[in-house]
Amino acid sequence: MGAQCWECIRAARPPAGERLRRWNAAAGPLVTKVLIVLNVAVFVLTGAGRSQVLVRGGTYTLLGRLSLYGPAVANGEWYRVVTGGFVHYGLLHITFNMLLLYQFGRLLENELGRARFLALYLAALIAGSFGALVVTPNAFTGGASGAVFGLLGATAVAFRRRGVSVWQSGVGALIAVNLLLTFVVPGISIGGHVGGLAAGLLLGAAMFRQTSSRRAVAEGIALATAIAFASLLGAIAAAGA
Repeated sequence: MGAQCWECIRAARPPAGERLRRWNAAAGPLVTKVLIVLNVAVFVLTGAGRSQVLVRGGTYTLLGRLSLYGPAVANGEWYRVVTGGFVHYGLLHITFNMLLLYQFGRLLENELGRARFLALYLAALIAGSFGALVVTPNAFTGGASGAVFGLLGATAVAFRRRGVSVWQSGVGALIAVNLLLTFVVPGISIGGHVGGLAAGLLLGAAMFRQTSSRRAVAEGIALATAIAFASLLGAIAAAGA
């Protein structure tokens, strides 16, 4: 059978940094995949996006408890500002959002790294909730659309920084068409989409202006945190207005 000494085995192993790089490459867009799994899991747990948010007796269903709703946020249920970005009202709703999340999430996660990408996503999500509460505070709203619009905005900025036309790439047209639908089709959260897009454009401009040094990563995360915190405060204020 043969035998090997422990020293020989250790010597043959790649350095820790190289092992980490190999693991990262094998895992691919890990944060994007985890976000998709979370959205799908919430979709299943909330009854596959049933449109009813109230049951008999006036108590909330799980879908209603997680959705963004101004009066509940004003009553101290601040968690809805985040959980509202993970609930969806129907198969078409979640399918479209998850397709865009996967397409643009893996691109941005590869360019920004996992930490900055996650910070970008969450900041856009919370900014979208802020926008939704400004425009329609008394409506039950939900979906990853605000965060996805943030990814679209950041991608458009990244392409422009690299000299790629946003129109020839199709990103500009995708944003324009979705914005048109946002204002034309009833029942779509105008504030949620615009708020997420604004955060994505701002963070994209900041994150793609610098290199991938540790300082650039820290500054990008700090800015995303500041936007998320300001949006949270704005959402609470808007809900109570």
